[in-house]
Amino acid sequence: MSATQPLFLPSDGQPRCLWCAAAAGDAGYLRYHDEEWGFPVDDDRRLFEKLCLEGFQSGLSWRTILNKREAFRAAFANFEIERMARFDGADIGRLLQDAGIVRHRGKIEAVINNAQRCIELVAEQGSLAAYIWSFEPAALDQPLMATESEASRALSKDLKRRGWKFVGPTTMYAYMQSMGLFNDHALGCVTRSRADLARQRFKPPKVSVRA
Repeated sequence: MSATQPLFLPSDGQPRCLWCAAAAGDAGYLRYHDEEWGFPVDDDRRLFEKLCLEGFQSGLSWRTILNKREAFRAAFANFEIERMARFDGADIGRLLQDAGIVRHRGKIEAVINNAQRCIELVAEQGSLAAYIWSFEPAALDQPLMATESEASRALSKDLKRRGWKFVGPTTMYAYMQSMGLFNDHALGCVTRSRADLARQRFKPPKVSVRA
């Protein structure tokens, strides 16, 4: 890790990760950085939602997806896994007409497929959270501001083996960053210490293999 990293200084004078500069003046974007990004999550619905949104982000900016997040939630049954797994051709047609989301057939079909695969995974592992956190990298293996890592490649490979789609290693790296599997806030970022404290207090769920 470098002792110093480029930072963004918004109007409140508190240094943030440089990527916040992409939405200077956007309070919602800063709030996402300050309150969500890099903080550990163990809720299956939230984990699945973010995995879906990371897939939709492919080729787009996160700001675009974040601004559409409420529309995505409305369109995809609040990312409730069991309900999404029952989506059919009529739902796909409805979603392709929804201007509030990203109307990409491949991505829409992928997240429906992933909901079905997620039900299978939960039946085997006990929860999505337990499965995801089993890929948490060791402290010495945590890169800083990379695009992929050994852990993200392992997660991507295993999800693909299970039939998941739009889960490449770069996408999974961004996912692991955002869900707090490691703290990738820049050194000097005002949020980094709070994310560290949250992780210290967090107890990762364990895989509970079902017979």
